[in-house]
Amino acid sequence: MKTIAIVGTFDTKGNEFLYIKNILEELGLKTLTINTGVFDPVFEADVSNVEVAQAAGYDIKEIVARKDRAMATEALSKGTEAIIPKLFAQGKFDGIMSCGGSGGTSLATPAMRALPIGVPKLMVSTLASGNVSQYVGTSDIIMMPSIVDVAGLNKISKTIFRNAALAMAGMVGMKASLKPEADDPKPLVAATMFGVTTPCVDKAKAYLEEKGYEVLVFHATGTGGSTMESLINAGFFKGVLDLTTTEWCDQVCGGVLSAGPNRCAAAIKAKVPQVCSVGALDMCNFGPMETVPEQYKHRNLYKHNPTVTLMRTTVDECKEIGKNLCEKWSGAEVPMKILLPMKGVSMIDAAGQPFYGPEEDAALYAEIKKINNPNVEIIEMDNNINDPEFALAAASKLVELMNA
Repeated sequence: MKTIAIVGTFDTKGNEFLYIKNILEELGLKTLTINTGVFDPVFEADVSNVEVAQAAGYDIKEIVARKDRAMATEALSKGTEAIIPKLFAQGKFDGIMSCGGSGGTSLATPAMRALPIGVPKLMVSTLASGNVSQYVGTSDIIMMPSIVDVAGLNKISKTIFRNAALAMAGMVGMKASLKPEADDPKPLVAATMFGVTTPCVDKAKAYLEEKGYEVLVFHATGTGGSTMESLINAGFFKGVLDLTTTEWCDQVCGGVLSAGPNRCAAAIKAKVPQVCSVGALDMCNFGPMETVPEQYKHRNLYKHNPTVTLMRTTVDECKEIGKNLCEKWSGAEVPMKILLPMKGVSMIDAAGQPFYGPEEDAALYAEIKKINNPNVEIIEMDNNINDPEFALAAASKLVELMNA
């Protein structure tokens, strides 16, 4: 019999969680209830708020006495994030669900993100129809709109809760009805791509597939790079072909597709063989032309499509991007290779194209070439990044590293 973990504030929303618990049990599932509420619960949980707070080093009695909502949220969120992965590792549950508003969503989703990909995770939330990137992150949490506030049982909320319970029951219960997926012995390789580096990555991908690898391509749109970094940390990949590091432009210039300051760190930390390059480091991304910040209106802008405006990076910005990459790549403890395309880093950074910038590229390369690490080989190629010769060189060198 499968078990569903139900995590939530059983003090303020105890009736709602009890309703969900009863439906799951009616469907033939066991439940593991985990209380993240501060005060006395509507029903006794299998894992109390005392245990949850203790997991983060807090005393629930002190939290109650201080009447500090911010402290309570922090303590119980950290405690939930700490205790739930341990319970899963102990085989205590097969899937997890919760419901709530902004507070309940903030409490439950960090713990869900800490669970492995593939574990069913469902969050019924008042926030589910908006931007949920801060709650989902790079995980596979399913966000389900609550339609009405999670504040009582009524015709609408009951319908939503029942559907949520049925979805969880289907994810954990119907799994056995599927034929097991045949194990694919092909080792996985991660690759990064942008529209303006697509010919390069497509060519490299085909080469790697011919050599017996399965290539997962991540679109370098902030979320894509962050997801790849997360999966590298989780040990999914035999090698990394990080040819499109463009998200650093948005990190430095304030664009809309930043992957954060830890981009390019995972493969170094995990000591995974990698071949890297500077794909699309000529551009920072914004939305429609009218959304470009005022201080950038005078810059070299390119209307990629009606919803995406690209801005050419300057010499100074390229220097800063190069410094960031130098800092990350200098930490390599296993051999890696960096390929520099001397005739441009994207489709539109080529002779006659709108972002062609030999001076900007030279400033970028000068910073990267300051790397002083015997594990890092920097190779200059007399190509544009999208030339077939460049793509095949990158892919073949990664195969060499993976087979060393």
